[in-house]
Amino acid sequence: MPKLLHLSCSPRPGSESSAGALVFIEHFRQAHPDWDIDVMDLWREQMPEFAGPILEAKYARMNGHRFNDPQRDRFAEAERMALRFSLADRVLISTPMWNFGIPYKLKQFIDIIVQPGLTFRFDPSQGYIPLLKDRPTLVVLASGSDFSTGMNRGCIDMATPYLREILRFIGINDVRFVAIGPTIGPRQSLEAARERASKRLAAMAANF
Repeated sequence: MPKLLHLSCSPRPGSESSAGALVFIEHFRQAHPDWDIDVMDLWREQMPEFAGPILEAKYARMNGHRFNDPQRDRFAEAERMALRFSLADRVLISTPMWNFGIPYKLKQFIDIIVQPGLTFRFDPSQGYIPLLKDRPTLVVLASGSDFSTGMNRGCIDMATPYLREILRFIGINDVRFVAIGPTIGPRQSLEAARERASKRLAAMAANF
């Protein structure tokens, strides 16, 4: 059964990014009733802290050393999470923008799965080589300001270029973004932003 993996990155169930994801999933289910939807709530997922044995394991692997038992156990958690990600035929990431970047839970997930031998490798003559197959990936990104039209009060969106680059680094180039913003301000502006995003998400779901 083909699988859509949804990385849910907001701690607020009623957030704009979560609401946008629900719109997309509703229409995706209608178009793809035989697909499995695997929801990974990063605020409930037991993710290892990237320190101690798992960090040591990363450098052991990079230097061609064997794992000791604690390193093997902790790295197995990274392998499990990377496998869950790599087996998805499609990926949906719904996330708020925090301080112009991404929430630390999403960064923690990325730091866990972007590992040598799991999602990339290094060749002295070729440099970094991605190990994952490309697959359609959609990022629903909610922000207080409207970065899509430039009404961002002079601030810079650092979430979009970072996510595009880190996904490309592991082999995922087919990445699409749907912005929801502004999420703060006059009610009319918020409703207009929500409606624009909902229409785009509904239209994209049929052919995703």
